[in-house]
Amino acid sequence: MNRRIAGFHRDADSHWVAELDCGHGQHVRHDPPFVERPWTQTEEGRAARIGTELDCVRCDRREMPDDFAPYRRTASFTEATMPAALRRRHSTKRGVWGLIHVARGRLAYRVFEPVGTEEILEPGTNGVVIAEVEHAVEPLGEVEFFVEFWRLPTVSESPIR
Repeated sequence: MNRRIAGFHRDADSHWVAELDCGHGQHVRHDPPFVERPWTQTEEGRAARIGTELDCVRCDRREMPDDFAPYRRTASFTEATMPAALRRRHSTKRGVWGLIHVARGRLAYRVFEPVGTEEILEPGTNGVVIAEVEHAVEPLGEVEFFVEFWRLPTVSESPIR
Protein backbone atom coordinates (compact mmCIF):
# COMPACT_ATOMS: atom_id res chain seq x y z
CA MET A 1 0.00 0.00 0.00
CA ASN A 2 1.42 3.37 -0.93
CA ARG A 3 2.00 5.86 1.89
CA ARG A 4 3.37 9.40 1.83
CA ILE A 5 6.77 10.34 3.25
CA ALA A 6 6.24 12.73 6.18
CA GLY A 7 9.85 13.10 7.34
CA PHE A 8 13.18 11.35 7.90
CA HIS A 9 15.41 10.25 10.75
CA ARG A 10 18.57 8.21 11.12
CA ASP A 11 18.59 4.76 12.71
CA ALA A 12 21.21 3.48 15.18
CA ASP A 13 23.55 2.69 12.26
CA SER A 14 23.11 6.20 10.77
CA HIS A 15 21.04 4.91 7.84
CA TRP A 16 18.17 7.11 6.67
CA VAL A 17 14.63 6.01 7.50
CA ALA A 18 11.60 7.57 5.83
CA GLU A 19 8.83 8.34 8.32
CA LEU A 20 5.59 7.44 6.55
CA ASP A 21 2.24 9.08 7.28
CA CYS A 22 0.85 5.73 8.44
CA GLY A 23 3.30 5.69 11.36
CA HIS A 24 5.71 3.13 9.94
CA GLY A 25 9.33 3.78 9.10
CA GLN A 26 11.08 2.48 6.00
CA HIS A 27 14.80 2.41 5.32
CA VAL A 28 15.80 4.41 2.27
CA ARG A 29 19.45 3.41 2.28
CA HIS A 30 21.89 4.35 -0.36
CA ASP A 31 24.83 2.62 1.33
CA PRO A 32 24.65 -0.35 0.95
CA PRO A 33 22.59 0.35 -2.14
CA PHE A 34 19.67 -2.09 -2.06
CA VAL A 35 18.09 0.52 -4.32
CA GLU A 36 20.06 3.45 -5.71
CA ARG A 37 18.82 6.49 -3.80
CA PRO A 38 21.41 9.24 -4.08
CA TRP A 39 18.75 11.77 -2.97
CA THR A 40 19.10 10.41 0.59
CA GLN A 41 22.58 11.87 0.84
CA THR A 42 21.58 15.54 0.98
CA GLU A 43 19.08 17.52 3.01
CA GLU A 44 17.74 19.06 -0.19
CA GLY A 45 17.26 15.62 -1.75
CA ARG A 46 15.36 14.32 1.27
CA ALA A 47 13.24 17.49 1.53
CA ALA A 48 12.24 17.12 -2.12
CA ARG A 49 10.83 13.66 -1.34
CA ILE A 50 8.47 14.80 1.44
CA GLY A 51 4.95 13.96 0.27
CA THR A 52 6.03 11.38 -2.29
CA GLU A 53 4.89 7.80 -1.84
CA LEU A 54 6.63 4.57 -0.90
CA ASP A 55 5.11 1.10 -0.79
CA CYS A 56 4.55 0.22 2.90
CA VAL A 57 4.72 -3.55 3.27
CA ARG A 58 3.98 -3.27 6.99
CA CYS A 59 0.59 -1.68 6.18
CA ASP A 60 0.01 -4.52 3.69
CA ARG A 61 0.64 -6.95 6.57
CA ARG A 62 -1.60 -4.89 8.91
CA GLU A 63 1.19 -4.42 11.45
CA MET A 64 0.61 -1.82 14.13
CA PRO A 65 3.40 0.80 13.95
CA ASP A 66 6.21 0.55 16.51
CA ASP A 67 5.82 2.72 19.60
CA PHE A 68 2.08 3.21 19.04
CA ALA A 69 -0.08 2.81 22.14
CA PRO A 70 -3.81 2.76 22.88
CA TYR A 71 -5.18 6.17 23.82
CA ARG A 72 -8.96 5.78 23.66
CA ARG A 73 -11.67 3.18 23.26
CA THR A 74 -15.32 3.23 22.39
CA ALA A 75 -18.12 2.03 24.59
CA SER A 76 -19.11 -1.59 24.12
CA PHE A 77 -21.62 -1.90 21.29
CA THR A 78 -24.17 -4.58 20.51
CA GLU A 79 -26.02 -5.25 17.27
CA ALA A 80 -28.77 -2.97 18.64
CA THR A 81 -26.60 -0.14 19.98
CA MET A 82 -23.83 0.18 17.41
CA PRO A 83 -23.84 3.51 15.56
CA ALA A 84 -25.17 3.26 12.01
CA ALA A 85 -22.00 4.97 10.76
CA LEU A 86 -19.97 1.85 11.61
CA ARG A 87 -21.97 -0.12 9.04
CA ARG A 88 -20.99 2.37 6.30
CA ARG A 89 -17.59 3.06 4.78
CA HIS A 90 -15.55 5.16 7.19
CA SER A 91 -11.90 5.57 8.18
CA THR A 92 -9.68 6.81 10.96
CA LYS A 93 -7.66 10.00 10.82
CA ARG A 94 -4.04 10.13 9.68
CA GLY A 95 -1.78 8.36 12.16
CA VAL A 96 -4.64 6.63 14.01
CA TRP A 97 -4.90 2.84 13.94
CA GLY A 98 -7.48 0.68 15.69
CA LEU A 99 -8.19 -2.77 17.06
CA ILE A 100 -11.71 -4.18 16.96
CA HIS A 101 -12.28 -6.47 19.95
CA VAL A 102 -15.25 -8.85 19.87
CA ALA A 103 -16.39 -9.95 23.35
CA ARG A 104 -19.14 -12.27 22.11
CA GLY A 105 -20.75 -13.23 18.82
CA ARG A 106 -19.45 -12.57 15.33
CA LEU A 107 -18.81 -9.44 13.30
CA ALA A 108 -18.15 -9.16 9.55
CA TYR A 109 -15.22 -6.77 8.98
CA ARG A 110 -14.78 -5.37 5.46
CA VAL A 111 -11.67 -3.44 4.49
CA PHE A 112 -12.03 -1.59 1.21
CA GLU A 113 -9.40 -0.72 -1.39
CA PRO A 114 -6.47 -0.78 -1.54
CA VAL A 115 -6.69 -3.85 0.77
CA GLY A 116 -10.00 -5.35 -0.36
CA THR A 117 -10.68 -8.07 2.23
CA GLU A 118 -13.51 -9.38 4.36
CA GLU A 119 -13.08 -11.42 7.51
CA ILE A 120 -15.22 -12.70 10.34
CA LEU A 121 -14.18 -11.45 13.78
CA GLU A 122 -14.95 -13.52 16.88
CA PRO A 123 -13.71 -13.45 20.48
CA GLY A 124 -9.92 -13.86 20.34
CA THR A 125 -9.64 -12.57 16.75
CA ASN A 126 -9.05 -8.82 16.61
CA GLY A 127 -9.61 -6.74 13.51
CA VAL A 128 -6.75 -4.36 12.71
CA VAL A 129 -7.94 -0.97 11.46
CA ILE A 130 -5.30 0.58 9.21
CA ALA A 131 -4.96 4.36 9.42
CA GLU A 132 -7.00 6.18 6.75
CA VAL A 133 -8.22 2.99 5.03
CA GLU A 134 -12.00 2.78 4.64
CA HIS A 135 -13.74 -0.12 6.35
CA ALA A 136 -17.14 -1.17 7.71
CA VAL A 137 -18.54 -3.74 10.14
CA GLU A 138 -21.78 -5.69 10.14
CA PRO A 139 -23.10 -7.80 13.03
CA LEU A 140 -23.76 -11.46 12.27
CA GLY A 141 -26.49 -12.01 14.82
CA GLU A 142 -25.99 -11.06 18.45
CA VAL A 143 -22.61 -9.44 19.05
CA GLU A 144 -20.77 -7.29 21.57
CA PHE A 145 -17.60 -5.40 20.58
CA PHE A 146 -15.56 -2.26 21.11
CA VAL A 147 -12.85 -0.43 19.20
CA GLU A 148 -9.53 0.59 20.73
CA PHE A 149 -7.70 3.47 19.02
CA TRP A 150 -3.89 3.59 18.82
CA ARG A 151 -1.44 6.36 17.91
CA LEU A 152 2.04 7.58 18.70
CA PRO A 153 1.89 8.99 22.24
CA THR A 154 2.37 12.73 22.55
CA VAL A 155 5.00 14.16 24.86
CA SER A 156 2.33 14.99 27.47
CA GLU A 157 1.17 11.35 27.44
CA SER A 158 4.65 9.90 27.94
CA PRO A 159 5.50 8.64 31.42
CA ILE A 160 7.71 10.91 33.53
CA ARG A 161 11.25 9.59 33.80
